[in-house]
Amino acid sequence: MVTAGLAVVLVALGAGAFVVLKPRLSPDDFEGRGSGAVTVRIPAGASTEDIGAALAKAGVVASVRSFVNATQDRGATDRLRPGHYRLRKGMAAKAALDLLLTPSARVVTRVTVPEGMRASEALQRLSAQTGIPLKDFQSVAADRLGLPPYARGVEGFLFPATYEVEPGGTAVDVLSAMVSRFKAAARSLNLEERAARVHLTPLQAVTVASIAEAEGGTEEDFPKITRVIYNRLQSGMPLQIDATVTYAQGRRTLKVTERDTKVDSPYNTYTHKGLPPGPISNPGEKALLAALEPAQGDWHWFVTTDPAHRITKFTNKESEFVRYREELNKNLGTR
Repeated sequence: MVTAGLAVVLVALGAGAFVVLKPRLSPDDFEGRGSGAVTVRIPAGASTEDIGAALAKAGVVASVRSFVNATQDRGATDRLRPGHYRLRKGMAAKAALDLLLTPSARVVTRVTVPEGMRASEALQRLSAQTGIPLKDFQSVAADRLGLPPYARGVEGFLFPATYEVEPGGTAVDVLSAMVSRFKAAARSLNLEERAARVHLTPLQAVTVASIAEAEGGTEEDFPKITRVIYNRLQSGMPLQIDATVTYAQGRRTLKVTERDTKVDSPYNTYTHKGLPPGPISNPGEKALLAALEPAQGDWHWFVTTDPAHRITKFTNKESEFVRYREELNKNLGTR
């Protein structure tokens, strides 16, 4: 009787253990790749269990445990990224995991802002490619973006790069990401300390970089252009940079007339000595570096003589500068 009673207890314990362990050892799972379409959001900081729960709630996987097991078996726990994913209902857990690890399954809009764009141009591009209304970008208050304390506005601080915009992303989200990228680049370059070494404030360094970005034919020209700027500043000469004139006019052109150089604006470096009050474009890292590490040379003039082939010539002789301007006018058909 004792033996029989013990056997009953063991059977009961075994049955209980099976009930407890079955979901872990053999959890419910669908078969195949599923069908239909469903979008699931994985928030930042979500655990594997959290992700499995979101998938199960959306009908993608049959159980949380099946997804957790598949992830652990694959060693993919640290490879899952937050975001929105386009999946299918009724998927085997391994198939769902495969899709989550496939970049094309991520629902995201990628926007590339190239170096040298003005803020107004960048906002138009961002709006066109994200579908976020332009007025939303234009109405964002600068104090919501985490700008550096020396910034006078967003011009110069919307770092050129490719950005991923999640569904539901706002203008503030996008612009804040661009400012964050600028600040990361500035930290990497040690911009504030190195600006002081070339006798500039951080804002002035960004302004010099923005001019180099706007005027440079190639990245190799940037350090020479910044050297011309510093040489002219040191000599007390006006910078006479065409890009500052066209920025003041709100237009893009290589054809700058004598009348244009008389435009009434603090950004007009023909009529105002020194640097303009702020950046005239949004420079990339190479231009920022050139502002901090100018080339060595005695040049006081430069002209992009052949814009089509991005050829820029530098000189310390005004007579050569005049000849280079004539060469540019010939290439532009303005002679």
